[in-house]
Amino acid sequence: MTNDGVVLSDKQKKFRQIIKFLELIESVAENIPEDGNIVDFGCGKSYLTFAMYYYFNEILGKNISFTGLDLKSDVVSHCNGIAKELKYDRLNFFCNDINGYEYDKKVDMIVTLHACDTATDYALYFAIKNNVKNILSVPCCQHELFYQVSNDVMKPMLKHGIRKERFSALLTDSVRGLLLEACGYRVNIMEFVDMEH
Repeated sequence: MTNDGVVLSDKQKKFRQIIKFLELIESVAENIPEDGNIVDFGCGKSYLTFAMYYYFNEILGKNISFTGLDLKSDVVSHCNGIAKELKYDRLNFFCNDINGYEYDKKVDMIVTLHACDTATDYALYFAIKNNVKNILSVPCCQHELFYQVSNDVMKPMLKHGIRKERFSALLTDSVRGLLLEACGYRVNIMEFVDMEH
């Protein structure tokens, strides 16, 4: 934001994503206990994590602990610095791989906002393995199936990269949804924000 509190023009898309995500979080907030734990997998610069912390702890008055996980040590260090400056003492960031991550407390919700490729799958696996009741996930860059999809009947549709990419993303999310349902989750797959954002 500018000093006047206006969102910068080059950050408008990210701002819209965060606002939409917070609307989704609002719809499940009552499911999170007063002293719950939330993990943000692939947190990046943590715009969402800070917004969630403010929403749960400042607006709702809960005492939620947040953990942000990312692979980039400089980003993690930067986010920990901001958390310290804001006196967000229940917010910590760690440089760690999602695959095989262990958490020593009960996790009440995981979020992933654009955890790339299989990072989303590792986060979902963590949630299933640890019986996490609430999952909010926005996957991106789903290339795992892109190079594996091949079908003579669908060749006209898969001929061009952009259509094959979209098909691979739809197929990946469909399989993820079915696997979550098979594990007892109620699944809602929706358009998060318009493609342009």
